Amino acid sequence: MRDIVRAAWEAGTVVPAFNVPYLPMVEPVVQAVTDQNVSALIETARIEWLKFECYGPAEVAAAFAPFRSSPYVDLHLDHVPVVDEDDLQVDYLPIIRQAIALEYGSVMIDGSKLDLDDNIAATRRAVEVAHQAGVPCEAELGAILREGAGPLPPYDELFESGLGFTDVEQARRFVAETGCDWLSVASGNIHGAVSKAFKDKKKTEARLNLEHLARLRDAAGVPLVLHGGSGIRREDVLAAIERGIAKINVGTEIRQAYEVALKASGSVAAAQQAVYERTTWLVRDYLGISGSAHRLGAVGS
Repeated sequence: MRDIVRAAWEAGTVVPAFNVPYLPMVEPVVQAVTDQNVSALIETARIEWLKFECYGPAEVAAAFAPFRSSPYVDLHLDHVPVVDEDDLQVDYLPIIRQAIALEYGSVMIDGSKLDLDDNIAATRRAVEVAHQAGVPCEAELGAILREGAGPLPPYDELFESGLGFTDVEQARRFVAETGCDWLSVASGNIHGAVSKAFKDKKKTEARLNLEHLARLRDAAGVPLVLHGGSGIRREDVLAAIERGIAKINVGTEIRQAYEVALKASGSVAAAQQAVYERTTWLVRDYLGISGSAHRLGAVGS
């Protein structure tokens, strides 16, 4: 996956990464990207184990096991925070080691709540663990805000102020001193809500500061990652891919499709079909990347 994401970065295309907060979502996502000939990641974040029904990295790995040999998909450990959403310290290295033992193809350390020096130190430790196992490590710099997480100014005000945007010179130093393979950055993107009060609501339509992204690409010199990919204006996403975004995380779009269909029908099969259809639409129509597995060398021509 390290080679595939870098190939996407160099070719100006993108690898989608789909969060699966409910285990039955794994199969329809894999089927959709396979049918569309797309290289993709199935990913799980610590907050999803706590707030939804995917339970943990072992359970997600077990749900993914039937597809382990597929050339189209791999597992990614998303968002292992050093300090979590409730401002509690997390013993992050054992979680990363567990995922590696479970044969996750890539991992992520999130030290974005720390100051720069502490984020660098924590990320370097995670990178060393990952690289010893031959696994790429994603990191995060900047403050990607989460919708519904406390009182925030209106989105337009946040965007114009550049609040939390990844600093360009810090990105240059961060990558050089940590050795991270991919860098998650903030440039107007926001995470979807996970709280009960907000998780069912339509996500705010975000936009991206494309000039800022271009500067981050040049400074970081590694593939960039766009978190909070659901709900961003399509023209901004496509332009961001041209400016260094090589991996895009999608969660809310397919999670809400699953939840709405399950509530309406009471049928897991119907909910899975909704996820399949939404994932197909995302890769074929929204991102326009059908056939990327061939272009990136994941499968033969």
